[in-house]
Amino acid sequence: MTGAQWIVRSLKQHSVKTVFGYPGGQIMPLYDALYDGGLEHVLCRHEQGAAFAAIGYARATGETGVCIATSGPGATNLLTGLADALVDSVPIVAITGQVPCALIGTDAFQEVDMLGMSMGCTKYSFLVNDPTSLPDIIEQAFIIANSGRPGPVLIDIPKDIQLAKHDYQHYCHKSIYHQPVTPAQSISKSSSLSSSVLQTIQTANQMIAQAKKPMLYIGGGIIMANAVAELRHWIKVTALPAVSTLKGLGSLDINEPCYLGMVGMHGFKSANLAVQESDLLIAIGVRFDDRVTGNLNHFASQAKVIHIDIDPAELGKLKQAHVAIAADAKTVLPLLNCSIDITAWRERILQLKSLYPARYDHPGKGIYAPLLLKQLSEKILARHAVKTIVTTDVGQHQMWAAQHMLFKQPNSFISSCGLGTMGFGLPAAIGAQMAQPDSCVICISGDGSFMMNVQELTTIKRKHLPVKIVLIDNSRLGMVRQWQQLFFNERYSETDLSDNPDFITLARAFDIPGITISEKEQVLPAIDQLLSSKGAFLLHVKIDAMENVWPLVPPGAANHDMLDSLNKEDA
Repeated sequence: MTGAQWIVRSLKQHSVKTVFGYPGGQIMPLYDALYDGGLEHVLCRHEQGAAFAAIGYARATGETGVCIATSGPGATNLLTGLADALVDSVPIVAITGQVPCALIGTDAFQEVDMLGMSMGCTKYSFLVNDPTSLPDIIEQAFIIANSGRPGPVLIDIPKDIQLAKHDYQHYCHKSIYHQPVTPAQSISKSSSLSSSVLQTIQTANQMIAQAKKPMLYIGGGIIMANAVAELRHWIKVTALPAVSTLKGLGSLDINEPCYLGMVGMHGFKSANLAVQESDLLIAIGVRFDDRVTGNLNHFASQAKVIHIDIDPAELGKLKQAHVAIAADAKTVLPLLNCSIDITAWRERILQLKSLYPARYDHPGKGIYAPLLLKQLSEKILARHAVKTIVTTDVGQHQMWAAQHMLFKQPNSFISSCGLGTMGFGLPAAIGAQMAQPDSCVICISGDGSFMMNVQELTTIKRKHLPVKIVLIDNSRLGMVRQWQQLFFNERYSETDLSDNPDFITLARAFDIPGITISEKEQVLPAIDQLLSSKGAFLLHVKIDAMENVWPLVPPGAANHDMLDSLNKEDA
């Protein structure tokens, strides 16, 4: 068979059912093999959309997402998506076409050094320069993408290798076939732990037993490790107070009384103050990202730190841990101490929650986005029989969704967390809907982000996907405008988007119905109409251009110095 036919066969052997991509000259042999190869291909209308759709698919299922593009500009259009997957630890295999081997290095038409360009935004990259190495490289790509800390892998395949005919099965037994490429990728999710790791866990248990104000700080690594059940059991037994990163939302039972929600720059005030008061911070599957920690020197400055992560590169990278455990969270959690008495600390946590509740009072007739998203979340939770997945773009709407919507299950909130990529939400919703066809998938977007990959409305139309879109429109690049207001003397440079199109007319051009609302009494009927729609639907929500996200930790400030409003004295 040809190399292209072998690629399709290999994808099927790895249980891949759906791939996302866009054809072109140097990937044409693979598209010819896809024509009757038995895989479902989703034609996105931009390669970046294909990469984000693959991420949405992977995040919704825990499986490996696959995206495909041609050489040159097609391949480079994948790079932002690959960078997004790398930062958020999402297993992706990207396959790109390349000019024939004899033309590599000659500046041939649509030739780009993808091996070199992709090294900074992938876990590993391959250039196939020998057809007999193709079977091993494909196998290695899936191993690397899913071993240890997951991430994206690129396979750049010249056109002549896609066309080359061989007995590829004969080349599936090389010594590298099941060997990790580097030591960093050899970390196994095995249940066996070394004696040194077990000894370190014992030290951690002693610290937990001695703590008076322990706090659990959880990130997306919990979900990637499939350790949500173990985490929830441990929390049930210990009643330990907990906070979450943006990517960790959905890990914890929202009904746990000492769960404080999101921490960080736009986290809840109660969550930030509790972390600052803690004497032990148990960090699991987190990166100590600057959007979480604020001024790192002042983050949990009174606390000792236990850091558990499968990637040893994260241990001590930013915050020095007193105990660092390089292991799989699913394996470590059942071994952590459950015998703690922190009654007084739990009472303090409940007091903080009572002192600093979320605010939903808003004057006038206009729509207050946090309240709308809270009401949407309540309607979703009331639909017990319908699984719902929410994707977001990046900006004010993303933070409002994270603050005011409740996510009961892992993989029910899919957002660009580490890279913060505008244009992510719509194609990610497409990937999630393809992965979970019986689920209700809702994309929450802003008018700035929505326009960045608006062409994917055609993909929704083409595949008849029932994706629901909530478009929060303030006719501004909202988060940038907010920072200009607060920190750049109200010099509003290039954040006015008042020349936006008529979004309802735009949606109808893609056969997607929708409505526009601008007053608060319209909200509940509109949400009902959105959720009851059988197919795709656009709910266009017009809000005040000057609405801000609160709380906010100013740049360079400690998390306990967060602002609650424009009046700093209110903080």
